[in-house]
Amino acid sequence: MTADPSPAPSPAPAPDPSGTPSGGAGWGELLTRAHFPALAMVSLAVWLHAANSMVTATLIDAMLDDIGGERWVAWSTALYLVGSISASSVAGLAARRRGLKPVMTVAAGVFALGCAAQALAPSMPVVLGARLIQGVGGGGLVALGFVAAGQLFPRRLTARVVAVISTLWGVSALLGPLFGGAFVAAGSWRGAVWVFAAQAVALAMLLAFGLKGAGGGRPETSVAARPPVVRLALIAAGVFLIAAGGVEVAPLRTGLLLLAGVGCLVAAFRRDASRGEGRMFPPGAFRLSDRAGASLLMMFALCFATVPYLAYGPVLLVRLHGVSALGAGLALASLSVTWSLAAITVSSWPERRDPLAITIGVCLVAATPLAQALAFPHGPVWAIVAIGIVEGAGFGMAWTFVLRRALSHSAEEDRGRVASGLPTSEQLGYAVGAAFAGVAANAAGFAEARDPQALAGAARWIFLATLPAVALSLVGLRAFLRR
Repeated sequence: MTADPSPAPSPAPAPDPSGTPSGGAGWGELLTRAHFPALAMVSLAVWLHAANSMVTATLIDAMLDDIGGERWVAWSTALYLVGSISASSVAGLAARRRGLKPVMTVAAGVFALGCAAQALAPSMPVVLGARLIQGVGGGGLVALGFVAAGQLFPRRLTARVVAVISTLWGVSALLGPLFGGAFVAAGSWRGAVWVFAAQAVALAMLLAFGLKGAGGGRPETSVAARPPVVRLALIAAGVFLIAAGGVEVAPLRTGLLLLAGVGCLVAAFRRDASRGEGRMFPPGAFRLSDRAGASLLMMFALCFATVPYLAYGPVLLVRLHGVSALGAGLALASLSVTWSLAAITVSSWPERRDPLAITIGVCLVAATPLAQALAFPHGPVWAIVAIGIVEGAGFGMAWTFVLRRALSHSAEEDRGRVASGLPTSEQLGYAVGAAFAGVAANAAGFAEARDPQALAGAARWIFLATLPAVALSLVGLRAFLRR
């Protein structure tokens, strides 16, 4: 499960003239003619983004059997996340300038276009371009969904709407693999993608014709902020260069591409630090000397280290252990569900327990790459699934308290950037980590593996290669929790 980037604080909910507190609103009010179209729109936007990654993970082996492209597996995850980060970083600003409905309609159309391109793709490079387009559309949709929760509903209902959005993430984790597995069993992975394209078209139609009385979302002509185009371009270039190093692995070429990619990322962070009020991240971001900055580095490193399970876990389960596409998707979904359950279980813990919860959660997550390197080559499958469950539980235990502690150690004017910077750093960690996992996989012979022994050897190194990131996350943990 990946946390969704929120590039900037969403606009405050519209004032409620009734003055009724949010706790006084009933669920039935959301189902009335006044609010149900907007609720359906927000729900569909979140579903498209949240379920897409789970469906793709379930389809990946069938796609490889159909059109090939084992060398490009990690790119599917990396490019989708690059598109998502880029779109979500500018979606809120675009909505303020142009209005919510037209920008969200464009995002739905872009997502539908990406799905159509993937469904028609004759080769993996075309699929990758389609995944990038889907990421742009999906990232924009989910960011604008949160904006819509504040703009299109009275304040007394916003807590209910956010609860619906949160529930959808867990539901998507379960339904996504079931949906994709059903199409794989029927022999049509392309059909699953076409259904997502149709849903995106339906969302665009709902936005265009079903929300006439919703109100809110008018353009703000006074908005002067500029989108961070150069910084996002540097981030995208960094991920692309790192991923390119793994297409044809050669020591000099791959090393130079990795260095160039890291250089682009460093340049993006340095440029962001000099932007003043236009920064994406808080001051001290990714620095061990700053506690909030250490939290961003820690989460970036953890996501970097654990993304191989998301990118390669399903195809390894199918090809190494004979698991069905549905079973592989459900194994991945168990991580997401456990994340949510763990977060709910510990959510009432008092603030004095934050360091303990963070330490336990981060250490659980940090232990999983080595455990996966030992379990994936030879199984058993139940152990692989159990390790994923431990990973989800660790993330769920730590995430809420990392955010709370990071905010408590931030200046008032930087809390919005910390709140949005943490999920963005997670997504960035997943994107960069997926790109690097592709390098490790192809260096270990994943693309050429034709027998179980060769595939088992490649699987081991896919996970072992992330151990330096695990060590960095623990260094970040120590800096974050220092007194």
